[in-house]
Amino acid sequence: MFSFTITAQCKDTRARTGVLQTTHGEVPTPIFMPVGTLGTVKSLSPEELVQCGVRIILGNTYHLYLRPGCDVIRQFTGLHGFMNWSGPILTDSGGFQVFSLAQLAKISEEGASFQSHIDGSRHMLTPEKSMEIQICLNSDIAMCLDQCIEYPTEHENACKALALTAHWGERCKKFWQEKADPNNALFGIIQGGMFLDLRAQSADMMVNIDFNGYAIGGLSVGEPKNLMLETADFTLPKIPEPKPKYIMGVGTPEDLVELVALGADMFDCVLPTRNARNGQLFTGNGTINISNARYKTDSEPPDAGCTCYTCRNYTRAYLRHLYMARELLAYRLNSIHNIHYFIGLMQDIRTAVTQGEFADFKKDFYRLRKV
Repeated sequence: MFSFTITAQCKDTRARTGVLQTTHGEVPTPIFMPVGTLGTVKSLSPEELVQCGVRIILGNTYHLYLRPGCDVIRQFTGLHGFMNWSGPILTDSGGFQVFSLAQLAKISEEGASFQSHIDGSRHMLTPEKSMEIQICLNSDIAMCLDQCIEYPTEHENACKALALTAHWGERCKKFWQEKADPNNALFGIIQGGMFLDLRAQSADMMVNIDFNGYAIGGLSVGEPKNLMLETADFTLPKIPEPKPKYIMGVGTPEDLVELVALGADMFDCVLPTRNARNGQLFTGNGTINISNARYKTDSEPPDAGCTCYTCRNYTRAYLRHLYMARELLAYRLNSIHNIHYFIGLMQDIRTAVTQGEFADFKKDFYRLRKV
């Protein structure tokens, strides 16, 4: 059965470590989950993810439902077998993609009616349908369907969205209890925009439904960084301490450090791989843009302190050449490094919390990035 155990707590902040027990293995927290939207973390094989230290990945209900479809994935007894990934998988509900990608989406109490971005076909994503797809994918952790809202938005719109999200959450749980593998988990999503009164209301409603864990959605959608942190700081304590706390769609290395300090356990973001494809590499001293002319003859690895495959074998000059030539290898090597960096950062955070040194770690993190 799915479980979450807290193993250490920082005395100076709300940072903590823990272990998620899933059907496909243990996951130490705080954890970063690379995004494998279409059943692949872009440009990387599952074997390369393992070599980077990845413990859990994220898949997407909306995209996998449209292509290749459950009729295909069901033949492989789920997404694990289909993509040859033996570790845990968390799947998003599809709500954010309906909001951000689908054309002519219409939201009602029943669900989200949308037009496919692939072929224009019409579909209805209800809470029950989202659960049905995620059961087909055999997600270790599934997410309830929620209504995402833009930033900024009116208080009234945010209030309606959180009420609908709670209603959908009840329907998701009912379907999940009747149909899903009881060893897998279902997380509820807290909405409410940047309105703290609505965040408190949404948290109360979702906690009353009682899920295996809780996510805070609707952050990092264009709001100022200080507002994102303020909203997270307010909302995270509203989630019961024994439950895993997941911040969706976040974020930069700085975001991860700050949000861990506020008590968050789980994160996902496309940033490492998307920025890799745009030539940005994350290092202990900050980011570098490999297209910069200063790296044309640079014989150093991207990050001297990094042990990833890319840094052990290739120079900045070679990576710049690949990137400027738009060679596909550039995207793979850059992605390997960035994923390795994010996974390593979370490992260092866990070690610091466990050893009672997180406050010092946080100071050193920012000091090194000013070099």
